[in-house]
Amino acid sequence: MDAAVDPAALVAETPRAQAAAMRAGHVTAVELAAATVAAAREVDARLNAFVEIDADVARIAAQEADRRRATGEDGPLLGVPIALKDDLDAAGHVTSWGSRARTTPARADDAVVTRLRAGGLVPIGRTTLPELALYGFTESARFGITRNPADVTRTPGGSSGGSAAAVAGGAVGLATASDGAGSIRIPASCCGLVGIKPGAGRTPGGGWNGLSVQGCVTRRVADSALYLDLVGDFPTPLADAAAQDPPPLRVGIDLASPVTPALPLDHELEDAVAGVAELLASLGHDVRAVRVPYGIASLPFIARMLDGLAASAADVDDPERLEARTAEIVRLGRLVPHAVIGRARRQGEAFGRRVLADLGVDVLLTPPARGPAVPIGHWDGRRGLPTMLGMARHYAHTPAWNHTGQPAAVLPAGTSRAGLPLAAQLVVPPGEDARLVSLAGQVERARGE
Repeated sequence: MDAAVDPAALVAETPRAQAAAMRAGHVTAVELAAATVAAAREVDARLNAFVEIDADVARIAAQEADRRRATGEDGPLLGVPIALKDDLDAAGHVTSWGSRARTTPARADDAVVTRLRAGGLVPIGRTTLPELALYGFTESARFGITRNPADVTRTPGGSSGGSAAAVAGGAVGLATASDGAGSIRIPASCCGLVGIKPGAGRTPGGGWNGLSVQGCVTRRVADSALYLDLVGDFPTPLADAAAQDPPPLRVGIDLASPVTPALPLDHELEDAVAGVAELLASLGHDVRAVRVPYGIASLPFIARMLDGLAASAADVDDPERLEARTAEIVRLGRLVPHAVIGRARRQGEAFGRRVLADLGVDVLLTPPARGPAVPIGHWDGRRGLPTMLGMARHYAHTPAWNHTGQPAAVLPAGTSRAGLPLAAQLVVPPGEDARLVSLAGQVERARGE
């Protein structure tokens, strides 16, 4: 091995840097996996980001990655450690979905897990999420409270809160995430990470009546692009797009809440999004104010989500062990006439095809929420419906783009005076994942990140 480096120092590097170090012979996958497991245990003790950390699984996968590399095989993420959100089936492991009601080990790997194993990624553990991936905070009766690395009194968001806390906390450079109403983008915004929601149908899955997609959280756009290329199906490689600046684009900025237009926006977050708009203008893009005609689009979205949740709950081992507010929301979902779901889905897709064109823009810029990460326990003591309404007000800017199937991304946009991460969201038309990643990469480079 040439010029060996300390594997512990590589844990905090990007997945691309880790892969390059292994490719150059500076470290083995086994060494990097062991260092990552050790870091994950330290981070978990502070943040409660993991359901389980499995050194044996990591070592076996890393040994296989080293064997493959020794035979001359290479890959952009071969041997790179990854944490799996606990909503992905891995054979022999219980996929808890954050719930006491799920106890049966999975019989086979999820399609995403199959693809990441084929790419040589090394799973080191499974990350926390709220029950049934339902909430924008990661607090559950089964696994307790997951905390934000920037401020342990704040939530890391949800539902991919454990994944975001693990990456932002320095346990791992890459973690899987899923997004049915913002569950990639909300934790990314709360923790200062990159969170890209691919367009509908681009990655395996499609739960919650097609609202949910699989993705990841990382610190850099290019790393997210590499992962999405590995597990998804895109007509243009996203890794190539991430490295190329887009042509001048028409960018519409809308700061108003889709749910309650008069709802105030946190002043520091407003300034952060405005700063991204100014940066885009300085890069040659045409930035203009717009107002998205959301109308009653939230109603068909809610129908799809509630019906999908009821279907998820029907798959648990012991429904009596669901948390009380989750059970209440599930009961609401069972009241949704299934006949309306197809029409709701078509309405969302139709809105997505025309909304940006009708506004005369190529890209939409919004906040991801009405403020930064909320305190731990912000929704404690509330029943199901009040919790959902409260989240709808705070996380107002993410669900619409699950309903339409449009690609959307959250990017870091600085920090508040209190040190809380701030972020901005970019949205593009259906099928324009490469354009989204290209613009996100340009913004990241321009910010010197």
